[in-house]
Amino acid sequence: MKGKIINYRGGTATQNNNQMVVQPENANSRESASKLLGKRVEWVTPANKKMVGTISKVHGKKGCVLVGFNTPLPGQSIGSEVTIFV
Repeated sequence: MKGKIINYRGGTATQNNNQMVVQPENANSRESASKLLGKRVEWVTPANKKMVGTISKVHGKKGCVLVGFNTPLPGQSIGSEVTIFV
């Protein structure tokens, strides 16, 4: 399953670089996104390095999820695709 990185997780004055908001392609509600909790997510850098994270919780009502990565992702990852291993 594919997904798209929407943005970093953060508030008005904070930004968490290792937590990203991801929109899975087939999830359009909170219930369908909750089935993906605990699944592995992989983003491939332009240098073909693989950065792995896990889905930790649902974000909002439209099917977005929060993904925690081991290492912070760069800003060029926003808008790119990730692979979700179901």
